Amino acid sequence: MLSLAAAGASLDRRPLAGSYGTAVALALLALSPFIVVSTAGQLIQPQLLASLHTSTFGIELTNALANAGYAFGAVLAADLIQRLPARRLYLACEIAFVAGSLLSAFSGNLAEFLVGRAVQGLATGMLLVAALPPLVTRFGVGKLPATAAVIDLGLFGMVTVGPLVGALSAGGQHWRVLFVVLAGLAVLGIVCGLLGFSGGEQTSDIGFDWSAIPVAFAAAVLPFLGVAWAVRDGFTSPGFLVPVIVGVLVLLLLLFRQYRKDEALMPLKMIAHTLPVTGIIVAMTAGAAVTALVELDLVYLLEAQKETPLTAGATLTTQVGGVIAAAWLFARAIRTRWLPALAVLGLIVVGGGGALLLALTPGRAIWLTALVGVLLGFGAGAGVSPALFMAGLSAPSDRLGPTFALVELLRSEAAYLVAPVVLQIALLQPHLGDGVTVGALISIGVCVLGLACGLPVLLLSGVRPHAPDLSRWLDEHEPAYHSPPVAAAVRDV
Repeated sequence: MLSLAAAGASLDRRPLAGSYGTAVALALLALSPFIVVSTAGQLIQPQLLASLHTSTFGIELTNALANAGYAFGAVLAADLIQRLPARRLYLACEIAFVAGSLLSAFSGNLAEFLVGRAVQGLATGMLLVAALPPLVTRFGVGKLPATAAVIDLGLFGMVTVGPLVGALSAGGQHWRVLFVVLAGLAVLGIVCGLLGFSGGEQTSDIGFDWSAIPVAFAAAVLPFLGVAWAVRDGFTSPGFLVPVIVGVLVLLLLLFRQYRKDEALMPLKMIAHTLPVTGIIVAMTAGAAVTALVELDLVYLLEAQKETPLTAGATLTTQVGGVIAAAWLFARAIRTRWLPALAVLGLIVVGGGGALLLALTPGRAIWLTALVGVLLGFGAGAGVSPALFMAGLSAPSDRLGPTFALVELLRSEAAYLVAPVVLQIALLQPHLGDGVTVGALISIGVCVLGLACGLPVLLLSGVRPHAPDLSRWLDEHEPAYHSPPVAAAVRDV
């Protein structure tokens, strides 16, 4: 008879531990379900309104808290993973995601659905930090190109299939089936975690970061609540202005305190220089513009063209082709000096997609939005993921999780605040076609702003394009890029 110690050792043997394929599965199962439903929501909204007996404001509030949970969850996990074994945190978050998904699936009212979606978002944000960094850092330089492509396809590929998933779920109570399927995917994630999650078990005695976590919670929740409130009372109401203004100020306070702190939770001081700053600007503006333009496309197809949800979702599935092309380029560029150029190119292509949307007319809506989908898919895959890695490679590899948490907090704030505002401005116009034009112009302006801010930071650094030293980054935990201070070339002039 086995002793208790031997039994425990037997249980600790994980047959899939150390497998690259298992690590890929862990990351995709952790992140993809929430990403899919976040872009499917617009197409299942009529069914949610009827099933939950709620209003558009109720659905927007639910989406706001789910997205706020995602943004805050990444920061919370960056703190908790310093004291909790990564495997335990991963499994706990997947279990929470299952619970949130099932609560959403079987909810009979808005409150239950809201709590379920908020739990989904919080769990996914935490899983970003628990599951993604191990995939990037534990399999050597040779696997990094494949990992880059997997992350691009897993994150933005799932974003692009969301409309089609939503369309297939847009009938009667089919949306409940969707959430049950999401719970099933998370169960697979639990199984993979039990069989194959390895490494990251070291913990420290660092205490709870009271200077970051509560402030990050307010910075994530308040602006999203304000944007949701605008659906009900408009952009001039105190319910919109006060939470958004206070939330943005709290976010700036968080960044200031993290920059000044010696042992900060998020390595802001480490990445407050040329390449990561450029990457964060590109990630924020490209993500915001893509989200807004996709929503404008869907609204036009559904409301102006009166297309069925299936037609609208299928039309925008062309984004997948763009993401595949971007992932291929990303995999080739990550070991070269061209990664920043790819990120800037992605932002430019997103702006091009917005410009093409200006030519939208009823007679060419289908093929034009399909073409716009290709550009937006490419722009998201070529802009946001490379920009995310520009920041990650500029910090030590053992600080990748907190770096991703910081960038995702900022990117989420931009994407999920700008897009709903742009959509509401479009819907307030007398004619929806004019509203789409106004929304597209705003989105183009966001891309131009990103270029106007990001390119000078890059060009005034004085640094020549160079390939990242990935071996140094992985083996010695040193930054892969030589990235000078912002505007280093003109500081002494």
